[in-house]
Amino acid sequence: MSNPKNIQIREYNYHLPEERIAKFPMAKRDESKLLIYNKGDIHHDAFRHIANYLPKGSLLVYNNTKVIQARLHFRKLTGAQIEVFLLEPFLPLDYEQIFQAHSHCEWVCMIGNLKKWRSATASPGNGTLSRTINVCGQDVTLTARLGEEKHTGYVVSFDWDATSVSFADVLEAIGELPIPPYLNRETVENDKVTYQTVYSKIKGSVAAPTAGLHFTADVLADIDAHGIERDEVTLHVGAGTFKPVKSERIEGHEMHQEYIAVKRSLIERLIAHGGKAVAVGTTSVRTLESLYYIGCRLYRNPMLAEEQLCIEQWEPYDTPCDIPSSEALQCVLEWMDRNNLTTLHSATKIIIAPGYRYHVVKMLITNFHQPQSTLLLLVSALIGNDWHKVYDYAMDNSFRFLSYGDSSLLIPND
Repeated sequence: MSNPKNIQIREYNYHLPEERIAKFPMAKRDESKLLIYNKGDIHHDAFRHIANYLPKGSLLVYNNTKVIQARLHFRKLTGAQIEVFLLEPFLPLDYEQIFQAHSHCEWVCMIGNLKKWRSATASPGNGTLSRTINVCGQDVTLTARLGEEKHTGYVVSFDWDATSVSFADVLEAIGELPIPPYLNRETVENDKVTYQTVYSKIKGSVAAPTAGLHFTADVLADIDAHGIERDEVTLHVGAGTFKPVKSERIEGHEMHQEYIAVKRSLIERLIAHGGKAVAVGTTSVRTLESLYYIGCRLYRNPMLAEEQLCIEQWEPYDTPCDIPSSEALQCVLEWMDRNNLTTLHSATKIIIAPGYRYHVVKMLITNFHQPQSTLLLLVSALIGNDWHKVYDYAMDNSFRFLSYGDSSLLIPND
């Protein structure tokens, strides 16, 4: 596997006019366009017909994460507005536990207007904001205290004076859904529905796995009727998904760590399918391919602890692995059995770029991504320089781009 660290990001640029960015979704999700790239041939159809292009008996894997209302707003006595953007749990570390927390929890956050928050204090630990909110019919005082700086943001401690109120209740009452910044508009009420997949259920993302936004109950039923199996993984999408590549070479770009969870039953199904799957979205790709490299780690050392399984950004290139995907997955399965686990919990920083060899993913359903983005690199790793053909075709045929835009099915050469 060649190392992509020296790739120049300018080689993955294209002109994206503002008017081609879909600011709002289609009225009906599955009426979006579907570009089909099949080993160099390109045509298009409506997304609702996607089952016609998936191999009978294949396994479709999608991300069941749910977007949280991660933006919280406070106002200082001076009138300055402070935005607190939740990134990842800090105390408790577990997603499920932190949403069920009562009275207190801590998150790593990005802070909008940080200087204003800190302006009246000698140190960040003394900065406290508060507001009175109505939660479940009762007035609750919520306070936010600014803590230590972490690599991706700042620790913020939240306290509220109602023991019957969970942090999930707090977010439901005052949190704002964080739509992508490139939409250049305010969040509207309907985004709470349209910016979630129909199969979302595990809270934790600050951005939707947007390839899944095209699916409807009818499309899923049609997939079942065509004899295509489907299953799910969880990857909680972080704000790093919107982080632009600012360095000239990819080596200078740092991927954020993202939480993943994979059930034992899915690993069994993957093995039954020869270790291969059709991935819905780049988040499912990163999960499935990280699962392969977790298996490689366990192949080398079966006695690793769970906290030793996080996949590093450059691991596939610096520590290559060539065992069959089914064998790597079997190593994960045996490790889970030894540890009496029904779900694997881990994290990944994996970057997939040209030079990467896919192990589990054999087809990809994905939207059209920003120029010079890591997501475009992931697409190029799958179909090579034909990404130019795909994007030119989409531009010439009035496709809508980015999160609320149209979709593609990418089938690479074997």
